Amino acid sequence: MRKLKLQVQISVDGYVSGSDGEMDWMVWDWDEDLNQYVDELTDSIDTILLGRKMAAGFIDHWSHVAGDPLDPEYTGGQKMMAAHKIVYSKTVKQPIWKDMEVVSTDLVEDVAQRKNQDGKDMIVYGGASLVSALIEYGLIDEFFLFVNPALLGGGLSIFSQVHESQKLKLVESRPFECGIVLLHYELACN
Repeated sequence: MRKLKLQVQISVDGYVSGSDGEMDWMVWDWDEDLNQYVDELTDSIDTILLGRKMAAGFIDHWSHVAGDPLDPEYTGGQKMMAAHKIVYSKTVKQPIWKDMEVVSTDLVEDVAQRKNQDGKDMIVYGGASLVSALIEYGLIDEFFLFVNPALLGGGLSIFSQVHESQKLKLVESRPFECGIVLLHYELACN
């Protein structure tokens, strides 16, 4: 069975963006160890899940990076563009990028079905409402929370739709030189 992994940058107080969508608090000057860790994480996947709002900026960014061999993130861009991308949306009807599929059917049913298919693991990067729904229904198997050294005091949380307790098992915690701390959890069996 394929796993669904979440990779997200998050503030110490649990937000993925500020109240007005600010993301200037995120650390983007990653050290070599963090870059290598994320490269290894993406080697384990062949499918990326995205919400409609996140998809446009995400895919545009990585297609630009993948097209520029001089970009320091070129290899990562190649991996991102090679992965199958599934965009969950009720408004977008047709794929507009290579290796993209638009899904407007029931999220829970679709993701559960995909987890039972053959292939490498899947990863979700956002948006926040998509991730919240996946967490709410217990569909995320592994959480890779990259905690940034920032307090926002409010903003957008990926945990806002969680209405019942979910137990997690710590797999790894690891500080990186750039100030980010990785918290890697698995969904614990109840």
